Amino acid sequence: MKILIDAMGGDYAPDAIVNGSIDAVKMRDGFEIALIGDREQIERILAARNFRSDRIEVIHAKEVITNDDIPTRAIRRKKNSSMVVGFNMLKEKKGDAFLSAGSTGALLTGALFILGRMKGVDRPALGAIIPTKAGKCLLIDAGLNTTCRPVNYLQFAIFGSAYMKGLFNMEKPRVGLVNMGTEARKGTEILKQAYELLKTSDLNFVGNIEGKDIPLGNVDVAVCDGYVGNVMLKFLEGTGSFFAGLLKGMFTKNIFSKISTLFVMKDMKAFKKMVDPSEDGGAPVLGVNGLVVKSHGNSDEKTIRNVIFKTLNLANSPVFDEIRNSVEKMEVAVDGEKAKRERKRWYFRYRKLRPGKSTDQLRP
Repeated sequence: MKILIDAMGGDYAPDAIVNGSIDAVKMRDGFEIALIGDREQIERILAARNFRSDRIEVIHAKEVITNDDIPTRAIRRKKNSSMVVGFNMLKEKKGDAFLSAGSTGALLTGALFILGRMKGVDRPALGAIIPTKAGKCLLIDAGLNTTCRPVNYLQFAIFGSAYMKGLFNMEKPRVGLVNMGTEARKGTEILKQAYELLKTSDLNFVGNIEGKDIPLGNVDVAVCDGYVGNVMLKFLEGTGSFFAGLLKGMFTKNIFSKISTLFVMKDMKAFKKMVDPSEDGGAPVLGVNGLVVKSHGNSDEKTIRNVIFKTLNLANSPVFDEIRNSVEKMEVAVDGEKAKRERKRWYFRYRKLRPGKSTDQLRP
């Protein structure tokens, strides 16, 4: 098993990426890493850690794609960037997965242009795991698609259900559509149409949900567009950090509160681990031909280490076979939605005809 890693992507690259990779290799056997980026910088960090192992390979790539780059232009022009080199290696089967903490836009563009979508997939999506009262919930889309069509929500739900089945052995994951209320007629016209598609699917669709239903554990898959998903994800991460800091302040306020900490230390550590985004970071890009994992832009070495372990678990799981099989069944629904949209388009064009003008005159 070989994990390809963009060593130059992220706010703290390449130091955090390289150090996290070293820690991962030291803690677990059975895999290799290819660090892609500026060889001189990477080898300097490896030397500073006095680390020598044939389990970490350095692949030189002199260019870097930054958050300031226009994604499509960067992927097309920066052929020797760490991200593009990584995608091409994955496409050529020189690695089993590609991990990056770099630009989300460039990552999506590269995945689409270089790897391509699975057959039948309209748009890929990011799936982020969120801790809940009942265990875990997959938030999808967590940041790739800011605007969506009704069929995209159906696809995201199918990705999410297959993910939870394959990785967590959930027989029938509960799917909810994130909305401004639980009533069926709530939300925009797009969300109303998405609701109808989900309701008639063979998924375990429980209806519309509100933001509060996610941490309460009322669903296993929360479906939304990438704008809503990214805002919710960052809000939940910030809330978790806020409460962790608040509790720490309460239990270190004075000598009596410090003594009381001894009685709840175990529970405090468990809570901190639950809300720490570095513990379960990394979101796979679902719906493309290859395992691509996006880590937070501000990932430190601990986060990178844990995301590498998560990537290994994904690579060894049946998740992507589940998604591919589910997508094949989904194609009928996609074609039906396209046909409906085409009929509606022709209807409105017909209404605009002048008296006596035939619809045949409008056809190509």
